[in-house]
Amino acid sequence: MSDTNTNTTERTVVSEGDVEKGASRTSPTDGGKNAWMTVAGSWMIQFCTLGYISAFGVYQDYYTRTFLSNKTPSDISWIGSFQLFMQYAPGVFVGRAFDAGYFRSMILIGTVIQVTSMFMLSLARPGQYYQVFLAQALGSGLGQSLLFLPSLSIIGHHFKTRRSTATGIAVTGASFGGIVWPIMLNELSRVTSFDNAIRSTAALATVLLVCANLGMRTAYQGSQRRPLFEIKVLTEVLKDTAFMVSIAGACFVCLGLFFPYFYLQLYAIDKGIDPNLAFYALAILNAGSILGRLLPNFFADKIGIYNMLIPSLAFTSMLLFTLVGSDITNVPALVAFACFYGFFSGSYYSLIPSLICQLTTNMSDLGTRMGLAFTCVGVFMLCGSPLDGALLHSNTATYDWTRCIAFCGVSRNTEFSDLLLIEF
Repeated sequence: MSDTNTNTTERTVVSEGDVEKGASRTSPTDGGKNAWMTVAGSWMIQFCTLGYISAFGVYQDYYTRTFLSNKTPSDISWIGSFQLFMQYAPGVFVGRAFDAGYFRSMILIGTVIQVTSMFMLSLARPGQYYQVFLAQALGSGLGQSLLFLPSLSIIGHHFKTRRSTATGIAVTGASFGGIVWPIMLNELSRVTSFDNAIRSTAALATVLLVCANLGMRTAYQGSQRRPLFEIKVLTEVLKDTAFMVSIAGACFVCLGLFFPYFYLQLYAIDKGIDPNLAFYALAILNAGSILGRLLPNFFADKIGIYNMLIPSLAFTSMLLFTLVGSDITNVPALVAFACFYGFFSGSYYSLIPSLICQLTTNMSDLGTRMGLAFTCVGVFMLCGSPLDGALLHSNTATYDWTRCIAFCGVSRNTEFSDLLLIEF
């Protein structure tokens, strides 16, 4: 399937405040004050949602060695995995609500739930697994689900020819969040309690999410809100072979996509790297993903999305398999792996929303397509990290890194094959 064959239907849209008034304008505009303010707001939401989850490696390490030391790595990884699941799984409903015109309502409610859950997490007591799970996995995950998908989908309302570039800029918020949050949590926990470190991150998230709510602008198809449920729309999406094959491949990738983000810090410490330096592994990983989310998106607008996705997948798989044959036991090797993996995994992640937009012929159904994709991958994310943790756990006192790394590498190859099938 060629990138140049995709047709995007032009739409007449109205701002949410004008839905009842019947005002309209032509979109996408591919620029302007409202469009770039929306990108900025999306950046802040990405910083506070996926960016914060990208810091889960700090929690995984802290919970495993101290706070929830009575639990196995697999048990603990269920917290981060379920948080990811909750961020993605309600997507089919969130996406439909987005198409129906409830964008502002969702990001407002999502902000309240996200911030409240972060402060509640700081009140959890050591050894109380259920308290951490309810606040971090269930509460934060639910709040993020109302923020994450709408913040990506809305970019498609404002941009067409520069959509991949705009999306790439927005999702760098997750990369910067993945740098700031781990450093903030690690450094503050050294001078105060880990509870207070969490409260500090919650306060910063509050400020950014409020700014995002105030700055983002949206537009909708037609002059009135649409029904929340339309079976015909969902049926049409399910009949789109290219779309469904792409999503099926993405599901398998998500079985191991977040392995380094959850386990790289623990891996580095287990291999004997100084904990004071290993703490920065996640920040370096996310720093590498900044360019990965920008440069491939820029070139995707020129040479096609598939032509950037396929090599990104190939390189992430190759990087993981290099760990099977050689352990990372020194800082330069750790930095090199983190930078390169961050670049190519960030590229893959940031191109997926643009791919969904490209496969969407009726942009008024973009939220439904994005939501269905997120729901599907959410189920696999729920299983991915616990599977990694189960493969990591051995009958001895040591971790079996080879099994889980090989599993993650193989999962990439499924999507790689699917994309080759669609493209050629």
